[in-house]
Amino acid sequence: MLRQPLLTVIMPVYNMEKYLGRALDALANQDDLNFKLLIVNDGSKDNTAAVAESYRDKFPFFEIINKKNGGLSDARNVGMDHVDTPYFTFHDGDDWVDSGYTSFFIDAFQKNPQVGMVSCGFWIDSPRKTISKAIGIKKGAGLLTKKQAYMLITNVFNSPVKGYTWNKGYRTDIVRKYKMRFVEDLAFMEDQIFNVKYVSLTNGFYFSSHPYYHYWQRSDSMVHDLNPKKIPDNFRANYRVWHVIIKSLMHEKKVQAQELKKKEAKKASSFQKVNIKD
Repeated sequence: MLRQPLLTVIMPVYNMEKYLGRALDALANQDDLNFKLLIVNDGSKDNTAAVAESYRDKFPFFEIINKKNGGLSDARNVGMDHVDTPYFTFHDGDDWVDSGYTSFFIDAFQKNPQVGMVSCGFWIDSPRKTISKAIGIKKGAGLLTKKQAYMLITNVFNSPVKGYTWNKGYRTDIVRKYKMRFVEDLAFMEDQIFNVKYVSLTNGFYFSSHPYYHYWQRSDSMVHDLNPKKIPDNFRANYRVWHVIIKSLMHEKKVQAQELKKKEAKKASSFQKVNIKD
């Protein structure tokens, strides 16, 4: 029996008619269909909107927002503005997921209500290879400190976390409270900037290296566009990421020192009371 969904899957799409059917077929085959699918059509010029509309009857909770082209960050921000569930995640239109994808986020948040973010592992797929490759050699799951989360988000090598949005689950109340947005003045790494800022404002990060998401690495994607104009954006993005991380860790260190000082003062006070009694 269907109930009010706890999770929204935000899917920003632009000219995705070639891949969108594969993504939506996988989402329609989830173990738990109690989620809302929110497609943000960012001014596509092909048949993306028609393909998306043809799947309306396959999802109990389904919404399409058609808007003029504003870029990926703008589409994500519009999607976040329309979330009406406690949790949400993102999904790229050219990727696909395993059947336990949506239930992972819901279960992880419900079993760890104190955390602000949850993250799952992912597969790498490409037209050149027929076998999916799981990222991350060591298998594991559990709670991470902020420092550990930052290290796994910024690790460009074999981290099962990284800075992507599609393997992360977010709390809507946190985004609303801090009015969080994706930056729109950079060509890339806007997801990593968003994630480190989000972690800096929250307590608790739960991760599992179990892969549920299939990241399709196609040669014509924006990520693989070797445009020299992106070099300045790379420096600017990395500066913003590490500025947030360093500031956050310094604050954490200060808070820990203050807590230690309070404990020592309380311990000293208790010791004095015992001596007075004696």
